[in-house]
Parts: sequence; structure tokens; C-alpha cells
Amino acid sequence: MIAPFISTAELDELLATDARGDGDVVIVDSRWYLDGRSGAEAHAHGHLPGAVFVDLDVWLAGAPSPAAGRHPLPEPHVFARGMAESGIGDGSTVIVYDDAGGVIAARLVWMLRTLGHAAAVLDGGLDAWQRAHPGEPLETGPVEVAPASFTDRPWPDAALASIDETQRAAADGSELVLDARTLDRYRGETEPVDARAGHIPGAAHLSCRDNVAADGTLLDAATLRDRLTVLGAGERPVISYCGSGVTACHTLLVLEHAGFAAGRLYPGSWSQYAADPSRPLAPAE
Repeated sequence: MIAPFISTAELDELLATDARGDGDVVIVDSRWYLDGRSGAEAHAHGHLPGAVFVDLDVWLAGAPSPAAGRHPLPEPHVFARGMAESGIGDGSTVIVYDDAGGVIAARLVWMLRTLGHAAAVLDGGLDAWQRAHPGEPLETGPVEVAPASFTDRPWPDAALASIDETQRAAADGSELVLDARTLDRYRGETEPVDARAGHIPGAAHLSCRDNVAADGTLLDAATLRDRLTVLGAGERPVISYCGSGVTACHTLLVLEHAGFAAGRLYPGSWSQYAADPSRPLAPAE
């Protein structure tokens, strides 16, 4: 399977192969913003040539609720429909980008890879592509694609952790529970969107945004491996969570990139956990 992160040069090679009729490469723009800006509008104003926009809220998440969280995984048939309508088929190689260091693009990539599909984050995203292609304009407006055939498959239980499993693993240390949010949210100093501030007691912190350099490209694998090793990733299985189960996927891809065993996603993440007042939190209220 393709590596979880690829460079702009590797994307160019894939597209050259695709142009010869030797592959089926789909580029996806998955921009999404916590502050409410429209990813669809950003795509319309300028995107990589041929890139189709996939709306996180429509196709990559189910209906939000306190019981399930802000971005629960969608029903498999909904995801399959979204992929098919985006021109992504069972044999496609999917390259996903954003303008946030890959932490949003990682959601779709993780979902596809979990189901056995070839998918990768474009390292450095939109900015890296523009740096590598000076003078080449972005495309604007909608992208029309022919529907593809994408098989409806259930989410594998082995890839997921429930709220109870995550709370228990963090408390007893049987698994390394990693919080991918920013440090101020982990510490409970601020909470812009969810019901309570803090983190799951016993969870360690490694912000997904600390996995990337200032230019939005991924840190080298050795550095990432050292950081994860210090936290205990080589000794215990990993469960990853964030605010709503989106950027936590970046941590899981970084684990794979750094040579560790696959971790599990807690899909409800802090948005689900914090909504239950019976669940303990740290720092204590």
C-alpha cells in the first residue's frame, strides 16, 4: 500500500503514471475550518488542478450529538456514496490535501486506509504544491467527475476504541491514550467548542500540530519516532483522540509513518466525553 504521506514530487510521479493510463489517481481537497469558514468556498477560489472537494461534515461524519460527539464516523453506506460521487472507486489511489499541515486531510486518509484503500496525505498540502509549481495557477470553480463504484464496508472494530475503553485504558495505563489537541485545551485553560475543559485523566499529550514544521510539512520520521517512544508508543498500544475525532487521525498516520503498530481511534473524542458530566476529567473541576 502507498505510504501515509507523500511529497509533491511523488504526487507528480503518480499523476504522470495516471496520464499514461496506468493508474486511477484522485486528488481530494478536504479543507475544513473550526472557525466556521467554508472549505467549499476555499476550494472554489483555488484548488489543485482536478482536485475534487469532499465535505467533511457531509461525507466524513455522521450527525453530531452530545451522545456521539461532533464528528462521529458516518454510516458506511453514506461514506461509500460520498466516495462514489467524488469519483473515488475501489481501485483508486487517493491523495488528500488541506492547508493545515495535513491534520484535516488525515481524517479521510485514515478512513480509506482503514478500509484497505490506497490513500495518502499530500505532505505540506496546498502551500507545498504551490512552492513546487511556481507560476502554475490554481484551478477555480467546481470540478465535475464521473461517479465511481465504491463498495460499502463496515468500520473495522479493531480500529476503534469506545468511550469506556478509552477512559479505562487512560486510567490504568494499559494503553497509551494520546490527546492530539493543542496544549491549552489539553490543560483545560480554554475550551472553544465543547461542554467542559480539560482532558481524559491519564491521557498523554502530543498535539498533532507539533508533528509538522512551520512550513506545514511533516517532521522527519526519526524525530517523530523519538517523540512517540518517549511517551511509550513502542511499549503499549495507542488510542488517539482529539476534539471530535478528526485531527486524532493525523496521530494515527504518524504512528504508521514512524514505524509503530497501528493505533485505534476514539471517534467521539473529547466532544463526546466532555458532554457526559459523570465522566471524570483532568485538571479537576
